[in-house]
Amino acid sequence: MASLSFLSTPSSSSLSSLHNTTPSSARIFLRTPSPNFRASPTKIFSIKAQSAPVLTQDDLKKLAADKAVDYVKSGMVLGLGTGSTAAFVVAKLGELLKTGELTNIIGVPTSKRTEEQARSLNIPLSILDDHPHIDLAIDGADEVDPLLNLVKGRGGALLREKMVEAASDEFVVVADETKLVDGLGGSKLAMPVEVVQFCWKYNLVRLQELFKDEGVEAKLRVGEDGKPYVTDNFNYIVDLYFENPIKDGYAAGKEISGLEGVVEHGLFLDMATAVIIAGKTGVEVKSK
Repeated sequence: MASLSFLSTPSSSSLSSLHNTTPSSARIFLRTPSPNFRASPTKIFSIKAQSAPVLTQDDLKKLAADKAVDYVKSGMVLGLGTGSTAAFVVAKLGELLKTGELTNIIGVPTSKRTEEQARSLNIPLSILDDHPHIDLAIDGADEVDPLLNLVKGRGGALLREKMVEAASDEFVVVADETKLVDGLGGSKLAMPVEVVQFCWKYNLVRLQELFKDEGVEAKLRVGEDGKPYVTDNFNYIVDLYFENPIKDGYAAGKEISGLEGVVEHGLFLDMATAVIIAGKTGVEVKSK
């Protein structure tokens, strides 16, 4: 970088004559640093723009599950749901029991899968026969409509879930925002119906005929081995896939239940007392 250097500075007495001085009497040189000039090292600052982390569906489920556990108090009898979201709830309960933040909890599991998880976390367990009064049940949902009606049971535990949750003073649902629908069946994913194994195809045909106006397709649920999926109660599941949402959930539930050989359906109507929904903007609680 070039610098300016004055070789002579005029005295105060000569200032008046400076205007008459030729340019050579006040010489100004442009001086360029020599090649071995040692400048101070330059500091380079690097700024990286960091976007907010993208939350996965499991992240959202865990957020909702953690919020739901806030409803739990020591000494409660709890209904423990089934499914990926409910698994986060059970894991959190095990953690709080281990640290002593919760004590004297008794869980009533809704499936063998949940029972195994709870036992591995040393959560004390019981059954409805011994604890017919449940303080609080926490479970996930496959669909949630604006009135907090639900579709549940894609995890295959709809019968035990409905029994436990119907026996609970409060039923808190945990879900992520992808489960919200305008009308039940609106996700076009499975709405399960548990049926006895005897003449299951007979009931599959009747269920499909029952909802022909909704453009339903009825399918027997099968496992990874290609064999019929068998519930903890040794029944089969017929999954109903709706092209259009169910017009009247209460009427639909009544008609399904009226079919001989149907054990239970996945319409959980007027049961949830609160629904905790985790979305990318935060956690929202809806209650009646």
